Amino acid sequence: MSGPLAGLRILDLTTVQMGPWCTRIVADLGAEVIKVEAPEGDSSRYGANARNRGMSGGFQHNARGKRSIALDLKKPQARDAILRLAAKADAFVSNIRPAALDRLGLGYEAVRKANALIVYLGMVGYGSGGRYAGRPAYDDLIQAASAIPMLLQRSTGEPRFIPMAAIDRIVGTAAANALLAGLLAKARSGIGQRIEVPMFETMAQFVLSEHMQGATFDPPTGVPGYARTLSRSRRPYATRDGFLAVLPYNDGQWRRFFEAIGKGHVFADDPRLADITARTANIDLLYDMIAEELKSRTTQEWLKLLHEADIPCMVPHTLETLLVDPHLKDCDFFQFREHPSEGRIRTMREPSTWSETPPPSDRFAPRLGQHTREVLAEANYSHAEIDDMTARGIAYPERRN
Repeated sequence: MSGPLAGLRILDLTTVQMGPWCTRIVADLGAEVIKVEAPEGDSSRYGANARNRGMSGGFQHNARGKRSIALDLKKPQARDAILRLAAKADAFVSNIRPAALDRLGLGYEAVRKANALIVYLGMVGYGSGGRYAGRPAYDDLIQAASAIPMLLQRSTGEPRFIPMAAIDRIVGTAAANALLAGLLAKARSGIGQRIEVPMFETMAQFVLSEHMQGATFDPPTGVPGYARTLSRSRRPYATRDGFLAVLPYNDGQWRRFFEAIGKGHVFADDPRLADITARTANIDLLYDMIAEELKSRTTQEWLKLLHEADIPCMVPHTLETLLVDPHLKDCDFFQFREHPSEGRIRTMREPSTWSETPPPSDRFAPRLGQHTREVLAEANYSHAEIDDMTARGIAYPERRN
């Protein structure tokens, strides 16, 4: 094994998006992640456009670098196997609701008895200290709870969800941070602990750290909402032949923008452009001015002008053009590899770069139950015991069609 987290063993009882994203982060950095699945497998295996059932494109990215063991956790012998695995693990990670884990005999106290030093991380919809605790939660529901659709209504006129599972990945990243902090605390203090990462509270902080604004103060100095990012005119602007994202932000960038279009006197004389406070108060007007100007030239003409003036700008990608972005090609971000069962696939490398302990780059998503036998053997089950567990529908080694 290689990478900055080599040597760490994570027992992963997560499903769908948020939890697997969290454990994918640590797997990418070299941790050993044992993905525990139900006999039917994680539902995210079964998205569209797979070459083989159970190995969807989305699963390829969220499960890479993990080992899969399939167990029927409703059976006591499977619970015993999890506790035996937990005894040799550094962390236990789950996004199963706590009440369900307790029913399975895999709550914190039960796992801590097996391993007093375990870092036990639970991702939940709503924190256990509030009245919403225990409710089911998905990305769309937490978007709604954290005001995101209504922010979009303020800026576009229509309440909408962000067209991606952004909450799962934001909270999953926060959970990965908490997991690594818990592991560092254990390394320093020799103490394990339970960590709870709630989706709602994480996203409330994420949204309100930007949009609380004047409501930060008591009494309030203004209403919530950051005007710049809520501007109805904040969008890619139409050029003569396409679209361009342009963002003058600081004083120098705004001055150079107006100078580049031959209107430097406007910046010098208009009090609405004097500083960031004035510009934020008049942001719709300024963005509308940019939009009107961009209609006059082609995208390439604007790119040349704006790059020369060091004005931040970018041509908006589609999903299709993002896959062939020249910068990503320069960075070797996309790599084509031969998956043992799925053939040639496009992978994305871990974005960070490391001078001394680079993350592993040749790891694939596992087939369902691919590692059941070897992981149980590592927990000191004999071949006969594994055969017996398989025969009784407790353990499910990989089955080839």
